[in-house]
Amino acid sequence: MCQVLHVSRSGYYKWRTAAPSGRQQRKEKLTQRITWHYDDSLFRYGSPRIYNELLKEGWVVSERTVSFIMREKGLRSCMSRKFRVTTTDSNHEWPIAPNELQQDFSATRPNEKWVADITYIPCRQGKLYLASILDLYTKQIVGWQLSDHMTTDLVLDALKQAYTAKKPEKGLIHHSDRGSQYASKAYREQLSTYQMKASMSRRGNCYDNACIEAFHSILKRELIYCNPKFKTKQEAYEQLYRYLEFFYNRKRSNSTLGYMSPLRFEQLYYEKIA
Repeated sequence: MCQVLHVSRSGYYKWRTAAPSGRQQRKEKLTQRITWHYDDSLFRYGSPRIYNELLKEGWVVSERTVSFIMREKGLRSCMSRKFRVTTTDSNHEWPIAPNELQQDFSATRPNEKWVADITYIPCRQGKLYLASILDLYTKQIVGWQLSDHMTTDLVLDALKQAYTAKKPEKGLIHHSDRGSQYASKAYREQLSTYQMKASMSRRGNCYDNACIEAFHSILKRELIYCNPKFKTKQEAYEQLYRYLEFFYNRKRSNSTLGYMSPLRFEQLYYEKIA
């Protein structure tokens, strides 16, 4: 081989035993950090989020390099599948609140605008439904409840949890679809008690509540579709609790928040006004 390539035997063995170059060593360390962030997110992070986590650590690297290394190592974020169960029953006689939001999803402070919705959670032991409430400023899930029945009590419990946790001031806009649960007398009375302004989407227009729809899509892509169907309802609750309370709210970087977690973004707001 040395004769064919016109190199000396001593030169070949020197090359074999030589230490890796500085460039190779850096790539190895970078690959280790990329793999660590990928594993730490339970395979949920793609190259944009891992790239931003590396920037926080002081790495000088391009997103293209991160993407290349991830492809090289076969590291891919969880992929979604098309799956939908209808959770909105707008065929009822309850009054419909006006659309106060009008697709304006911007907010200037926490607890100014909340959006709410219900989504289906597959489980081998039986159907489950998740009611979620999201703060449009912090992107934090401020209240949630899981149940095997899609009743008014489900959304009421999520609302009560959110109010107890955040104690919003008078005038908060609460936006939802036209589902019978949100239009029910009990729910309207609870909103009135909390001095919240009810708002509802137009009939059949999912874009009017796009932010909470997007959150449920993220939840299913990063938790539901990355794992086998939950065996029991208790397992589903525990997994959702870990994802919502420990990962999504406290840890998951959000691109619309400058790649900060919702909780950290909220903390920075209160630190600025203190």
